[in-house]
Amino acid sequence: MLKIALPNKGSLSEDSLKLLREAGYKLRRDNRELSVIDADNHIDFLFLRPRDIAVYVADGVLDLGITGRDLLLDSTAPAQELMALGFGGSRFCYAAPAASQLSSQEFAGLRIATSYPNIVIADQLQRNCQAEIIKLDGAVEISIELGVADLIADVVDSGATLKQMGLKIIGEPILFSEAILIGNHRTDPESPAIHRFMRRIEGIIVARSYVIVEYDVKDQLLAHCCQITPGIEAPTVSPLNKAGWCAVKAMVRRSELNTVIDQLEEAGANGIIVSDIRTCRI
Repeated sequence: MLKIALPNKGSLSEDSLKLLREAGYKLRRDNRELSVIDADNHIDFLFLRPRDIAVYVADGVLDLGITGRDLLLDSTAPAQELMALGFGGSRFCYAAPAASQLSSQEFAGLRIATSYPNIVIADQLQRNCQAEIIKLDGAVEISIELGVADLIADVVDSGATLKQMGLKIIGEPILFSEAILIGNHRTDPESPAIHRFMRRIEGIIVARSYVIVEYDVKDQLLAHCCQITPGIEAPTVSPLNKAGWCAVKAMVRRSELNTVIDQLEEAGANGIIVSDIRTCRI
C-alpha cells in the first residue's frame, strides 16, 4: 500500500484534496484524522505539517508527498521533485521599506527576517554576501517596523500584504514556488502503483489546462481552420450530413481559448461549442 503525505492545513491542503478527489481518490476526512485509507486504490493518505512532509518522504517513511517547492528547498531534505501540480503558485522575494534605496546587491551586514532561513542562506552564498539571518515562524512583515530586521525574505502572492505594511519588493524573485509532488532516491516513477498515481494526477492537470472545441466548417475552409486548432496529435474531422461540410473537434489550451474562437469565427467556422474536460491521458 502506498503511503502519501498531504498538507494538513492551509490552501495547499484544500487544493491537494480537490485535485486528488477529481482524480478518483476517496478522501473523506472526519474529525481531522491524521490518516485516511483509500482501500479501493490501496493508498494510505497521511496529513502532516507541510514543512515536515519533505523530511518524512526523504527518509523513506513515506513514498510520496505533496508540498510547496519553497518548503522542499528550505527543508534541505534529500527529496526530489517529481511533478509540478499547477496550484499554490507564489514568488519568494526580498522586501524592504518602500522608501529604501537598497538594491539586491547591498545586503552585506544587514538583518534579514525570514521563515525560510535555508533558502536565504543559499541565496546569500550564491551572491557571496554575508547578511545576518533572523529566523521567525511567521508574520515577518512586521519585523522591520518592530526594529528586528532591516529587510525580509518571504513568500509573495499578490504583494498586497507587503504594500499594506509599507514594503516593496527588491530585485528579482529568489525562486518561483508552487505545489509539487515529491519522492525520494528510492522512488521509481515507473513502478505500477506510483506510475498509476502520477498518471491520474497528470490527467487532471492537463484537463484543467485544455478544453474541447467543436465546430462546423465548409470543406474548402477546413485546412485553414485546422491550422488554428491543430489539437494534440491532429484534430478529429468527420463529414456532416450536408454536402461540402464537416465537423471538427480538437483540444485547445484554455489560456488561448478566446483568441482561437475569434480566429475560427473570422475563418468561417459555424456552431462553435466549447466543453470542459474532466480528465485525459496524452
